[in-house]
Amino acid sequence: APAGQDYFKQSTTRLYWIADKIVEMTIEMYREPRKMVDDISALGLRHVGYAIPTEFFAPFVSGAVEVVRSMTTDEAAQDGFRWSLTLISKTLVRTILEGSTIVMKAINTNQEKALV
Repeated sequence: APAGQDYFKQSTTRLYWIADKIVEMTIEMYREPRKMVDDISALGLRHVGYAIPTEFFAPFVSGAVEVVRSMTTDEAAQDGFRWSLTLISKTLVRTILEGSTIVMKAINTNQEKALV
């Protein structure tokens, strides 16, 4: 999603941190699923403040899965990563949609009229 690139205007170091965090979260989803749901919900609420469109999550997941596929031929590892990251993505999207109140939308668009 080329339009999604506009939301990744950080340093290379920050992008590496995000990639590391994604891998860590996919593993932790298997180890501590209840804790991860809480952590992911908190992350989703932060994404409401970042005004990240939810339609960018699915292409991001697809891209990450393709990278993992290029790194290993182990189908169980590929499937595990895909399943876990898809679940994380769906949880984030649900949290963003549920957490996007009228006030947050007005703040993100910087429009007082959005409150009416």
